[in-house]
Amino acid sequence: MSDRELASLHQRWSAYEELPNLTEHWYWRPGWRADRQFYTWHLTFEHQLELHALVARIQAELALPELDLVPVDGLHLTMQGIGFADEINYADIEEIIAAIRLLCASMPPLELTLGPVDPDAEGIGLLVQPWAQVERLRNTIREAIDTVWRSVPEPADGFRPHVTIAYSGSPAPAGPIRRRLAALRDLPPARVRIGHVPLIALRRADRTYRWTTVAEANLAG
Repeated sequence: MSDRELASLHQRWSAYEELPNLTEHWYWRPGWRADRQFYTWHLTFEHQLELHALVARIQAELALPELDLVPVDGLHLTMQGIGFADEINYADIEEIIAAIRLLCASMPPLELTLGPVDPDAEGIGLLVQPWAQVERLRNTIREAIDTVWRSVPEPADGFRPHVTIAYSGSPAPAGPIRRRLAALRDLPPARVRIGHVPLIALRRADRTYRWTTVAEANLAG
């Protein structure tokens, strides 16, 4: 674990220890509503059995009314948004897909570990390591978008790779959940190998995120 990742993990856990109450995750962000879809590049985790087993182990201790557990087919790592589907010319999307496929073709697959638990007020995540691999892929995606559009959506800074396994469903006291998480912090992380990055049309449904895969860019290097 690099110094950055370790510092983030300690800092966030220290803040969580002082947290009195959870913050409900499911408020509507600007522009979002039930009938809208959002184009975004995410990492998804189909067929990652080691990760699925770790998530099941942790979620077994977190089956509480205050938390909305993420199904294994809803696990994702947010990478780079593009915009709402009803605001974008699909010809631009096709150009972005082609540009990203070209750049990703020379990149090696990602070899990552997920864990330990890394909570905050809105949910419980898994720390992703190493950050540098994910950041390199995100920067490549942004470089590809920049060849099509004059400006790239979303800030380049402030990105923190993570995978959420439970969202806070209500402003409940944090103490009981914190005590359960303390006993789970030493579980060994899960290894994953990522060989492609999908473009998805993301939506919210029944207090979880669902999506349709629009295209994929292979990491073939």
